Amino acid sequence: MAKYVEDEYEEERPRKKSSSGSGKSSGSGRKKSGKKSSGKKSSGKKGSGKKAQARKQRRRIILFIIELIVLVVAVVVLYSVLTATKGGKMEIEEEDIIINETVKEAQETTMKGYRNIALFGVDSTSGALTKNTRSDTIMIASINLDTGECKLVSVYRDTYLNLSNDSYNKCNAAYAKGGPEQAINMLNMNLDMNITDFVTVGFAGLTDTIDALGGVYIDVDDAEISHLNNYQLCIAEDLKRTYTPVTSTGYQLLDGLQATGYCRIRYTAGDDFKRAERQREVLTAVADQAKKASVTKLTETANDVFSETYTSLDLSEIVDLLGDINNYYISDTAGFPQESNRATGTIGSKGSCVIPVSLEDNVRWLHQYLFDDYNYEPSDKVKECSDKIYSDTNGYLNK
Repeated sequence: MAKYVEDEYEEERPRKKSSSGSGKSSGSGRKKSGKKSSGKKSSGKKGSGKKAQARKQRRRIILFIIELIVLVVAVVVLYSVLTATKGGKMEIEEEDIIINETVKEAQETTMKGYRNIALFGVDSTSGALTKNTRSDTIMIASINLDTGECKLVSVYRDTYLNLSNDSYNKCNAAYAKGGPEQAINMLNMNLDMNITDFVTVGFAGLTDTIDALGGVYIDVDDAEISHLNNYQLCIAEDLKRTYTPVTSTGYQLLDGLQATGYCRIRYTAGDDFKRAERQREVLTAVADQAKKASVTKLTETANDVFSETYTSLDLSEIVDLLGDINNYYISDTAGFPQESNRATGTIGSKGSCVIPVSLEDNVRWLHQYLFDDYNYEPSDKVKECSDKIYSDTNGYLNK
Protein backbone atom coordinates (compact mmCIF):
# COMPACT_ATOMS: atom_id res chain seq x y z
CA MET A 1 0.00 0.00 0.00
CA ALA A 2 1.29 3.44 -0.84
CA LYS A 3 2.49 5.52 2.05
CA TYR A 4 -0.03 8.09 3.27
CA VAL A 5 1.26 11.59 2.63
CA GLU A 6 -0.34 14.11 4.97
CA ASP A 7 -0.19 17.06 2.59
CA GLU A 8 -2.44 15.30 0.12
CA TYR A 9 -5.32 15.39 2.56
CA GLU A 10 -4.78 18.57 4.54
CA GLU A 11 -7.08 21.46 3.79
CA GLU A 12 -5.59 24.79 2.73
CA ARG A 13 -6.85 28.17 3.81
CA PRO A 14 -9.28 29.70 1.32
CA ARG A 15 -7.88 31.96 -1.36
CA LYS A 16 -8.30 35.67 -0.84
CA LYS A 17 -10.96 37.42 -2.85
CA SER A 18 -9.74 38.53 -6.26
CA SER A 19 -11.05 41.56 -8.12
CA SER A 20 -12.03 39.50 -11.14
CA GLY A 21 -13.85 36.70 -9.32
CA SER A 22 -16.53 38.44 -7.34
CA GLY A 23 -20.19 38.32 -8.08
CA LYS A 24 -22.89 40.86 -7.48
CA SER A 25 -23.22 42.30 -4.01
CA SER A 26 -26.75 42.38 -2.70
CA GLY A 27 -26.55 42.03 1.05
CA SER A 28 -27.88 38.73 2.21
CA GLY A 29 -30.13 38.25 -0.77
CA ARG A 30 -30.03 35.07 -2.78
CA LYS A 31 -28.33 34.60 -6.12
CA LYS A 32 -29.48 31.61 -8.11
CA SER A 33 -26.75 29.33 -9.32
CA GLY A 34 -26.10 29.38 -13.03
CA LYS A 35 -25.83 26.11 -13.15
CA LYS A 36 -7.75 -6.67 8.85
CA SER A 37 -6.40 -8.60 12.07
CA SER A 38 -9.05 -9.18 14.74
CA GLY A 39 -11.25 -6.91 12.70
CA LYS A 40 -11.15 -9.16 9.69
CA LYS A 41 -13.94 -8.96 7.20
CA SER A 42 -15.26 -12.39 7.93
CA SER A 43 -16.53 -11.03 11.25
CA GLY A 44 -19.08 -9.00 9.30
CA LYS A 45 -20.86 -11.95 7.68
CA LYS A 46 -24.48 -12.44 8.50
CA GLY A 47 -26.26 -15.72 8.23
CA SER A 48 -29.35 -16.42 6.20
CA GLY A 49 -31.45 -15.94 9.35
CA LYS A 50 -30.26 -12.37 9.62
CA LYS A 51 -31.12 -11.74 6.00
CA ALA A 52 -34.60 -13.15 6.47
CA GLN A 53 -35.13 -10.96 9.51
CA ALA A 54 -33.96 -7.93 7.55
CA ARG A 55 -36.47 -8.66 4.80
CA LYS A 56 -39.28 -8.85 7.33
CA GLN A 57 -38.44 -5.34 8.50
CA ARG A 58 -38.31 -3.98 4.97
CA ARG A 59 -41.08 -1.43 5.45
CA ARG A 60 -39.48 -0.01 8.61
CA ILE A 61 -36.14 0.38 6.84
CA ILE A 62 -37.76 2.11 3.89
CA LEU A 63 -39.49 4.50 6.28
CA PHE A 64 -36.11 5.22 7.81
CA ILE A 65 -34.59 5.98 4.42
CA ILE A 66 -37.27 8.64 3.97
CA GLU A 67 -35.59 10.51 6.81
CA LEU A 68 -32.38 10.53 4.80
CA ILE A 69 -34.28 12.32 2.08
CA VAL A 70 -35.14 14.91 4.69
CA LEU A 71 -31.51 15.03 5.71
CA VAL A 72 -30.53 16.34 2.24
CA VAL A 73 -28.66 14.06 0.04
CA ALA A 74 -30.96 11.12 -0.35
CA VAL A 75 -33.50 13.34 -2.06
CA VAL A 76 -31.29 13.12 -5.07
CA VAL A 77 -31.43 9.34 -5.05
CA LEU A 78 -35.19 9.56 -5.48
CA TYR A 79 -34.44 10.64 -9.03
CA SER A 80 -33.16 7.17 -9.81
CA VAL A 81 -36.50 5.72 -8.76
CA LEU A 82 -38.63 8.14 -10.71
CA THR A 83 -36.60 8.00 -13.93
CA ALA A 84 -35.32 4.41 -13.79
CA THR A 85 -31.78 5.76 -13.84
CA LYS A 86 -29.13 3.98 -11.77
CA GLY A 87 -26.79 6.94 -11.45
CA GLY A 88 -24.44 6.97 -8.47
CA LYS A 89 -25.46 3.62 -6.97
CA MET A 90 -22.90 1.36 -5.32
CA GLU A 91 -23.55 -2.18 -4.19
CA ILE A 92 -21.73 -3.12 -0.97
CA GLU A 93 -21.51 -6.82 -0.19
CA GLU A 94 -22.44 -7.67 3.40
CA GLU A 95 -19.44 -9.96 3.75
CA ASP A 96 -17.15 -7.01 3.01
CA ILE A 97 -18.44 -4.99 5.96
CA ILE A 98 -16.69 -5.27 9.33
CA ILE A 99 -18.99 -5.56 12.34
CA ASN A 100 -17.36 -6.31 15.69
CA GLU A 101 -18.62 -9.37 17.60
CA THR A 102 -20.00 -7.38 20.54
CA VAL A 103 -22.11 -5.32 18.13
CA LYS A 104 -23.74 -8.44 16.71
CA GLU A 105 -25.10 -9.15 20.19
CA ALA A 106 -26.13 -5.52 20.76
CA GLN A 107 -28.13 -5.56 17.51
CA GLU A 108 -30.55 -7.93 19.23
CA THR A 109 -30.78 -5.86 22.43
CA THR A 110 -29.85 -2.21 22.94
CA MET A 111 -29.32 -1.39 19.24
CA LYS A 112 -32.46 -3.19 18.10
CA GLY A 113 -34.90 -0.91 16.31
CA TYR A 114 -32.22 1.59 15.26
CA ARG A 115 -30.86 2.16 11.77
CA ASN A 116 -27.48 3.80 11.28
CA ILE A 117 -26.22 5.28 8.02
CA ALA A 118 -22.96 7.07 7.19
CA LEU A 119 -23.17 10.49 5.56
CA PHE A 120 -20.04 11.70 3.77
CA GLY A 121 -19.39 15.13 2.35
CA VAL A 122 -16.34 15.05 0.10
CA ASP A 123 -14.00 17.85 -0.90
CA SER A 124 -14.89 17.58 -4.56
CA THR A 125 -16.27 19.98 -7.14
CA SER A 126 -15.59 17.72 -10.10
CA GLY A 127 -17.74 14.69 -9.29
CA ALA A 128 -14.95 12.60 -7.68
CA LEU A 129 -17.19 10.92 -5.13
CA THR A 130 -15.99 7.32 -5.04
CA LYS A 131 -12.44 7.53 -3.58
CA ASN A 132 -9.16 9.43 -3.93
CA THR A 133 -10.84 12.42 -2.34
CA ARG A 134 -10.91 13.31 1.33
CA SER A 135 -14.17 13.07 3.28
CA ASP A 136 -14.42 16.61 4.57
CA THR A 137 -17.58 15.71 6.49
CA ILE A 138 -18.17 12.41 8.28
CA MET A 139 -21.49 11.93 10.06
CA ILE A 140 -23.55 9.11 11.45
CA ALA A 141 -27.33 9.45 11.18
CA SER A 142 -28.95 7.18 13.76
CA ILE A 143 -32.72 6.80 13.64
CA ASN A 144 -35.06 5.16 16.08
CA LEU A 145 -37.44 3.39 13.69
CA ASP A 146 -40.19 3.17 16.32
CA THR A 147 -40.28 6.85 17.29
CA GLY A 148 -38.82 8.60 14.24
CA GLU A 149 -36.21 10.35 16.38
CA CYS A 150 -32.93 11.02 14.58
CA LYS A 151 -29.58 11.99 16.07
CA LEU A 152 -26.60 13.21 14.07
CA VAL A 153 -23.01 12.64 15.23
CA SER A 154 -20.06 14.28 13.47
CA VAL A 155 -16.86 12.27 13.57
CA TYR A 156 -14.14 14.91 13.39
CA ARG A 157 -12.21 14.37 10.17
CA ASP A 158 -8.78 14.67 11.83
CA THR A 159 -9.53 12.09 14.53
CA TYR A 160 -6.67 9.61 14.96
CA LEU A 161 -8.22 6.17 14.40
CA ASN A 162 -7.65 2.72 12.92
CA LEU A 163 -8.36 3.03 9.18
CA SER A 164 -9.88 -0.51 9.39
CA ASN A 165 -6.66 -2.16 8.24
CA ASP A 166 -4.63 -1.68 11.44
CA SER A 167 -3.03 1.42 9.95
CA TYR A 168 -3.59 4.49 12.15
CA ASN A 169 -4.02 8.01 10.81
CA LYS A 170 -6.55 10.79 10.43
CA CYS A 171 -9.86 9.08 9.87
CA ASN A 172 -10.74 10.98 6.69
CA ALA A 173 -7.88 9.12 4.97
CA ALA A 174 -10.06 5.98 4.98
CA TYR A 175 -12.38 7.40 2.31
CA ALA A 176 -9.46 8.67 0.24
CA LYS A 177 -7.77 5.29 0.31
CA GLY A 178 -10.67 2.87 0.02
CA GLY A 179 -13.81 4.85 -0.73
CA PRO A 180 -17.04 4.51 1.23
CA GLU A 181 -16.54 0.81 1.99
CA GLN A 182 -13.31 1.42 3.90
CA ALA A 183 -14.77 4.53 5.53
CA ILE A 184 -17.77 2.51 6.79
CA ASN A 185 -15.44 -0.20 8.09
CA MET A 186 -13.37 2.46 9.85
CA LEU A 187 -16.48 3.73 11.65
CA ASN A 188 -17.73 0.27 12.54
CA MET A 189 -14.38 -0.96 13.83
CA ASN A 190 -13.53 2.06 16.00
CA LEU A 191 -17.01 2.99 17.20
CA ASP A 192 -18.70 -0.42 17.53
CA MET A 193 -21.31 0.50 14.92
CA ASN A 194 -23.27 -1.65 12.45
CA ILE A 195 -23.39 0.68 9.45
CA THR A 196 -24.00 -0.98 6.08
CA ASP A 197 -25.24 1.95 3.99
CA PHE A 198 -23.96 5.39 3.06
CA VAL A 199 -24.74 8.56 1.14
CA THR A 200 -21.97 10.77 -0.28
CA VAL A 201 -22.43 14.28 -1.65
CA GLY A 202 -19.98 16.78 -3.15
CA PHE A 203 -19.96 20.57 -3.02
CA ALA A 204 -22.09 20.96 -6.14
CA GLY A 205 -24.69 18.53 -4.83
CA LEU A 206 -25.06 20.35 -1.51
CA THR A 207 -25.15 23.77 -3.21
CA ASP A 208 -27.80 22.71 -5.73
CA THR A 209 -29.91 20.96 -3.09
CA ILE A 210 -30.05 24.08 -0.93
CA ASP A 211 -30.85 26.31 -3.91
CA ALA A 212 -33.61 23.98 -5.09
CA LEU A 213 -35.20 24.06 -1.63
CA GLY A 214 -35.17 27.87 -1.57
CA GLY A 215 -32.14 28.37 0.67
CA VAL A 216 -31.66 27.86 4.42
CA TYR A 217 -31.88 30.19 7.40
CA ILE A 218 -28.59 30.56 9.30
CA ASP A 219 -27.35 33.02 11.92
CA VAL A 220 -24.03 34.43 10.65
CA ASP A 221 -21.78 36.27 13.11
CA ASP A 222 -19.01 38.84 12.76
CA ALA A 223 -16.16 36.33 12.95
CA GLU A 224 -17.68 34.15 10.21
CA ILE A 225 -18.68 36.56 7.45
CA SER A 226 -15.29 37.14 5.79
CA HIS A 227 -14.40 33.43 5.88
CA LEU A 228 -17.83 32.52 4.48
CA ASN A 229 -17.29 34.85 1.52
CA ASN A 230 -13.73 33.62 0.91
CA TYR A 231 -14.89 30.01 0.87
CA GLN A 232 -17.87 30.61 -1.38
CA LEU A 233 -15.58 32.52 -3.77
CA CYS A 234 -13.31 29.46 -4.01
CA ILE A 235 -16.27 27.12 -4.57
CA ALA A 236 -17.85 29.48 -7.12
CA GLU A 237 -14.61 29.64 -9.10
CA ASP A 238 -14.25 25.85 -9.05
CA LEU A 239 -17.87 25.34 -10.12
CA LYS A 240 -17.67 28.22 -12.62
CA ARG A 241 -20.62 30.02 -11.08
CA THR A 242 -21.37 33.55 -9.93
CA TYR A 243 -21.92 34.21 -6.25
CA THR A 244 -23.50 36.78 -3.96
CA PRO A 245 -21.33 38.01 -1.07
CA VAL A 246 -22.94 38.07 2.35
CA THR A 247 -22.68 41.67 3.56
CA SER A 248 -24.44 41.64 6.93
CA THR A 249 -24.51 39.51 10.06
CA GLY A 250 -27.53 38.01 11.75
CA TYR A 251 -30.19 35.43 11.05
CA GLN A 252 -30.78 35.37 7.31
CA LEU A 253 -31.59 33.29 4.25
CA LEU A 254 -28.46 31.86 2.63
CA ASP A 255 -28.35 30.45 -0.88
CA GLY A 256 -26.53 27.26 -1.81
CA LEU A 257 -23.05 28.70 -2.31
CA GLN A 258 -23.32 30.84 0.81
CA ALA A 259 -24.47 27.93 2.98
CA THR A 260 -21.80 25.62 1.55
CA GLY A 261 -19.19 28.28 2.28
CA TYR A 262 -20.55 28.51 5.82
CA CYS A 263 -20.09 24.74 6.22
CA ARG A 264 -16.41 25.11 5.30
CA ILE A 265 -15.41 27.71 7.89
CA ARG A 266 -12.79 26.48 10.34
CA TYR A 267 -10.57 29.50 11.09
CA THR A 268 -12.60 30.94 13.97
CA ALA A 269 -12.81 30.09 17.66
CA GLY A 270 -13.49 26.38 17.92
CA ASP A 271 -11.59 25.50 14.73
CA ASP A 272 -12.63 22.18 13.21
CA PHE A 273 -14.96 21.37 16.11
CA LYS A 274 -16.99 24.48 15.37
CA ARG A 275 -16.95 23.67 11.65
CA ALA A 276 -18.50 20.26 12.30
CA GLU A 277 -21.15 21.99 14.39
CA ARG A 278 -21.88 24.35 11.48
CA GLN A 279 -22.24 21.38 9.14
CA ARG A 280 -24.82 19.80 11.45
CA GLU A 281 -26.57 23.17 11.71
CA VAL A 282 -26.88 23.45 7.93
CA LEU A 283 -28.03 19.84 7.60
CA THR A 284 -30.73 20.46 10.20
CA ALA A 285 -31.79 23.64 8.40
CA VAL A 286 -32.04 21.74 5.11
CA ALA A 287 -34.15 19.10 6.85
CA ASP A 288 -36.54 21.86 7.98
CA GLN A 289 -36.82 23.15 4.41
CA ALA A 290 -37.26 19.68 2.92
CA LYS A 291 -40.12 18.92 5.29
CA LYS A 292 -41.99 21.88 3.81
CA ALA A 293 -41.45 20.67 0.24
CA SER A 294 -43.89 18.66 -1.85
CA VAL A 295 -43.02 15.39 -3.55
CA THR A 296 -42.91 17.32 -6.82
CA LYS A 297 -40.41 19.79 -5.35
CA LEU A 298 -38.24 16.99 -3.98
CA THR A 299 -38.28 15.38 -7.42
CA GLU A 300 -37.19 18.64 -9.04
CA THR A 301 -34.43 18.92 -6.46
CA ALA A 302 -33.28 15.40 -7.24
CA ASN A 303 -33.21 16.20 -10.93
CA ASP A 304 -30.75 19.02 -10.27
CA VAL A 305 -28.33 17.22 -7.97
CA PHE A 306 -28.44 13.49 -8.69
CA SER A 307 -25.12 13.49 -10.54
CA GLU A 308 -23.38 14.82 -7.42
CA THR A 309 -24.50 11.97 -5.17
CA TYR A 310 -23.15 8.46 -4.59
CA THR A 311 -25.02 5.95 -2.41
CA SER A 312 -25.62 2.33 -1.53
CA LEU A 313 -29.33 2.84 -0.89
CA ASP A 314 -32.09 1.14 -2.87
CA LEU A 315 -35.23 3.27 -2.82
CA SER A 316 -37.43 1.38 -5.28
CA GLU A 317 -40.39 1.29 -2.86
CA ILE A 318 -40.09 4.73 -1.35
CA VAL A 319 -42.58 6.69 -3.44
CA ASP A 320 -45.63 5.08 -1.81
CA LEU A 321 -44.40 6.04 1.66
CA LEU A 322 -43.50 9.71 1.18
CA GLY A 323 -46.57 10.70 3.16
CA ASP A 324 -44.84 9.54 6.36
CA ILE A 325 -41.97 11.99 5.98
CA ASN A 326 -43.13 14.24 8.81
CA ASN A 327 -42.95 11.37 11.32
CA TYR A 328 -39.17 11.82 11.42
CA TYR A 329 -37.28 14.59 13.19
CA ILE A 330 -33.75 15.54 14.26
CA SER A 331 -33.75 15.70 18.05
CA ASP A 332 -30.09 16.36 18.78
CA THR A 333 -26.58 16.56 17.32
CA ALA A 334 -23.13 15.95 18.80
CA GLY A 335 -19.46 15.48 17.92
CA PHE A 336 -17.08 12.53 18.36
CA PRO A 337 -14.80 12.35 20.30
CA GLN A 338 -16.75 14.16 23.00
CA GLU A 339 -15.29 17.40 24.27
CA SER A 340 -14.41 16.13 27.76
CA ASN A 341 -12.47 13.16 26.38
CA ARG A 342 -10.40 14.51 23.52
CA ALA A 343 -7.14 16.35 22.94
CA THR A 344 -5.34 17.85 19.99
CA GLY A 345 -1.69 17.53 19.11
CA THR A 346 0.86 17.03 16.35
CA ILE A 347 1.49 13.31 15.97
CA GLY A 348 4.79 13.17 14.10
CA SER A 349 4.51 13.09 10.32
CA LYS A 350 0.73 12.62 10.57
CA GLY A 351 0.34 16.23 11.56
CA SER A 352 -2.22 17.87 13.79
CA CYS A 353 -4.79 15.32 14.96
CA VAL A 354 -7.81 15.08 17.21
CA ILE A 355 -7.03 12.45 19.83
CA PRO A 356 -9.68 10.38 21.63
CA VAL A 357 -7.97 10.36 25.04
CA SER A 358 -9.72 7.05 25.69
CA LEU A 359 -11.43 5.61 22.63
CA GLU A 360 -12.99 3.00 24.89
CA ASP A 361 -14.70 5.62 27.06
CA ASN A 362 -15.77 7.63 24.03
CA VAL A 363 -17.49 4.56 22.60
CA ARG A 364 -19.30 4.02 25.91
CA TRP A 365 -20.53 7.61 25.71
CA LEU A 366 -21.57 7.20 22.06
CA HIS A 367 -23.74 4.18 22.78
CA GLN A 368 -25.31 5.93 25.72
CA TYR A 369 -26.02 8.98 23.56
CA LEU A 370 -27.41 7.13 20.54
CA PHE A 371 -29.07 4.08 22.07
CA ASP A 372 -29.67 5.02 25.72
CA ASP A 373 -27.36 2.16 26.72
CA TYR A 374 -25.79 3.19 30.03
CA ASN A 375 -24.09 -0.17 30.56
CA TYR A 376 -22.43 -0.68 27.19
CA GLU A 377 -19.11 -2.51 27.27
CA PRO A 378 -16.97 -1.87 24.17
CA SER A 379 -15.73 -4.77 22.06
CA ASP A 380 -12.28 -6.25 22.39
CA LYS A 381 -11.41 -4.64 19.05
CA VAL A 382 -12.31 -1.17 20.32
CA LYS A 383 -10.23 -1.78 23.44
CA GLU A 384 -7.31 -2.89 21.25
CA CYS A 385 -7.64 0.26 19.12
CA SER A 386 -7.92 2.40 22.26
CA ASP A 387 -4.67 1.01 23.64
CA LYS A 388 -2.88 1.53 20.32
CA ILE A 389 -4.08 5.13 20.02
CA TYR A 390 -2.86 5.85 23.56
CA SER A 391 0.51 4.23 22.80
CA ASP A 392 0.94 6.18 19.55
CA THR A 393 -0.09 9.58 20.89
CA ASN A 394 0.67 9.78 24.60
CA GLY A 395 4.33 10.66 24.10
CA TYR A 396 3.47 13.58 21.82
CA LEU A 397 0.73 14.93 24.07
CA ASN A 398 2.94 14.92 27.16
CA LYS A 399 6.01 16.60 25.68
